[in-house]
Amino acid sequence: MRRVLLLATTTGYQTRAFGEAAERLGVDLVFATDRCNVLEDPWQDAALPIRFHHERASVETIARAALSRRIDGVLAVGDRPTIIAAAASEALGLPWHSSRAVTIARNKWLTRERLKEAGLLVPWFRSIDLAADPRDLLPLEFPCVVKPVGLSGSRGVMRVDDEPGLVAAFNRLRALMKAPDIRNERNDIHDRAVVEGFIEGREFALEGLMTAGRLRTLALFDKPDPLNGPFFEETIYVTPSSQSQSIRLAIADEVARAAEAIGLHHGPIHAECRVNHRGVFVLEVAARPIGGLCARALRFIARRAGRNAQPAGETAAPPQSMSFEELLLRHAIGQSVAAYAREPLASGVMMIPIPRRGVFRDVSGLDAARAVKAVVDLRITAKPEQALLPLPEASSYLGFIFARADEPGTVVNALRTAHDCLRFDIAPEVRMLQSVHG
Repeated sequence: MRRVLLLATTTGYQTRAFGEAAERLGVDLVFATDRCNVLEDPWQDAALPIRFHHERASVETIARAALSRRIDGVLAVGDRPTIIAAAASEALGLPWHSSRAVTIARNKWLTRERLKEAGLLVPWFRSIDLAADPRDLLPLEFPCVVKPVGLSGSRGVMRVDDEPGLVAAFNRLRALMKAPDIRNERNDIHDRAVVEGFIEGREFALEGLMTAGRLRTLALFDKPDPLNGPFFEETIYVTPSSQSQSIRLAIADEVARAAEAIGLHHGPIHAECRVNHRGVFVLEVAARPIGGLCARALRFIARRAGRNAQPAGETAAPPQSMSFEELLLRHAIGQSVAAYAREPLASGVMMIPIPRRGVFRDVSGLDAARAVKAVVDLRITAKPEQALLPLPEASSYLGFIFARADEPGTVVNALRTAHDCLRFDIAPEVRMLQSVHG
């Protein structure tokens, strides 16, 4: 039995999806998650307990486990685990992205430097310590964007249009970086921010797979909603892209150049781009697949080699369909996935935004939303009594809506219609008052 090491921050939906795919393939999946090593398997998932902020000890734990359970491939879910995944793959002699490349990919400042050195389009950019006075950067060209060096998912990213906005954005970013989940990383990457020129244009996401340094595009997503600020909340991804072939090819070419400049070599990548009259601006290339439930928008079909492959007189069998996770597992254990392509239908996902700060109580309209034509699934991931934060502080969504249809426009309309059916009950946040006695 082939065995794949999957590194993840938690054992959530995405790890369960990998577990289901591994079971279908007959692959043994070994989890390694960031957890206390004193508790004995608290989630009953037989995961290796590692601590992401102790890289050397984590790699040693993985290497010891590999002595008795040979590991044939490595995958990582989320940005934080990519650092350990790279170090572990090097220790085990397995193909993956290098530690140096992963370090660059996770750092927005280093990424900008590498892309500029490689001659790719980049906005002007500057780096500054978060403890410094942002007015030290003046004069600046407005509008510009303030973003943390090491966060993802548009968290902490803010457009500013003038000097007062710059100061306010830095104050807000400093407060965000004190959040427990960020402090617990114990990573000095979160001590700095990047300020860069705002890039006008439409935004896209590319899901790709690298094999020995060569990039294959698995899906190109349009983001039909304008992302002009002040925050950059992603809502809808839809594929295939409705852009012209020349634009689609230009995006794929520039992402391949960016991945090469960063040094990414083997495994999944997730890239974000903006396109305007000047060309393609690659915003980032992460050394990981698309996150969370969004992967459910991708399915792949095994196509026959030629028209004459089916014997005469026999009915052609329907093409084999597989999940995105199964495709990645096959690639991780060294199987060729060249014969698989994304399904013919258009598909998309809406990440249901959090409209305001408060406490999640309930949601109505689910049956009506699920009944919308072309909607294939709806998942509410927010839990009752969960505290909600919108962007730029948010790190989650209320849930996800999925749709499939013949055309991308039909998918987008179905997602919007289903979302309009939903009514979220979000109660005001009750703040605790502290009294001080002399």
